[in-house]
Amino acid sequence: MKNIFIVLLVLALSSCADKKTAIEKEIAIISGDTITLTAAQLKNASLSYGKLEQNQMATILKVNGRVDVPPQNMVSISVPLGGYLKNTKLLPGMHINKGEVIAVIQDQQYIDIQQDYILTKSKIAYSQLEYNRQKDLNASKASSDKVLQQVAAELNGLRITLSGLSEKLKLIGKNPASVSQKNLSSYIYIYAPIDGYVTKVNVNIGKYISPTDVIFELVNPTDIHLALKVFEKDINKLFIGQKLVAYTNNNPDDKHECEILLIGKNLSAEGNTEVHCHFEAYDKNLIPGTYMNAEIALTSANSYVLPEDAVVRFENKHYAFIQQGNSKFIMTEVEVGNDESGLIEIKTTEQIKNATFVTKNAYTLLMALKNISED
Repeated sequence: MKNIFIVLLVLALSSCADKKTAIEKEIAIISGDTITLTAAQLKNASLSYGKLEQNQMATILKVNGRVDVPPQNMVSISVPLGGYLKNTKLLPGMHINKGEVIAVIQDQQYIDIQQDYILTKSKIAYSQLEYNRQKDLNASKASSDKVLQQVAAELNGLRITLSGLSEKLKLIGKNPASVSQKNLSSYIYIYAPIDGYVTKVNVNIGKYISPTDVIFELVNPTDIHLALKVFEKDINKLFIGQKLVAYTNNNPDDKHECEILLIGKNLSAEGNTEVHCHFEAYDKNLIPGTYMNAEIALTSANSYVLPEDAVVRFENKHYAFIQQGNSKFIMTEVEVGNDESGLIEIKTTEQIKNATFVTKNAYTLLMALKNISED
């Protein structure tokens, strides 16, 4: 019985030794940044290989700026001759239509202007008759030239006065042809000059408004543009008509296509200039002042590239695996540039431009080399 137990124990130990040897055969050999896979591991990893290739890659210039509105789409409303605010319903953010009444202003001077216009008009009618009479008298030498000249001067002065009063009426929004003694009014109406939104209301009902006071500010956002800040070193890379995409921090996946319209010709104290861009499509969610990022595709150039799957990131650095032999791989740090259409630019190429890289499942090697667990 004792001999049988010894034989069984030897067989058991022999079996364990065989299993340990089998397990050891399946363990990759790791040395620093080099990993050597077993034949089984190499088969299961399903790696693909390739060399650096040259490809046209567009350099991306990243800048930022804000949504802006051209001056012609921003309007400050004032009352040229002043007056008291009688009525308004405007609130910031309210939409208004061009030609809509946005305020009613009241003042005694508006009655005075209308009265002066009507009286001057009557005086001109009388002065015209007197001029015609003196002209006939002068023709028969019954009146002196001096009297005729005085009447003509008076008539001309009245016409000048009437013309000035007519312009004042137009200034306060009244049609001179419709002004009569039957429709004198102390009110004038302020009309919206554009379609758009109210951005500021600076008055309240009953307040006196001076001619220099801005009572409302309006904006038409349909022609918004993007004002980007571009540094001096990058200005010569841009041109009128160049395409770009812009996006907000809150919604980076919503790309807005733009086109460069104007490049500034002066530099700020910070060494940048403004580049104005037009949005290809109007988006009502983009309001003036919105902060935006922009990516400008510069002239394409030949670059060395690898598939994106060939490059892995570890401890804030980029690496690629170079094949040496059939199953040995070295993790090599690389400097990357732009990525486009599944390819990534490799900048440090002098020492590795003839190397063979792992182009698929490179992350599998990184996990094995650095003992990283896949979440």
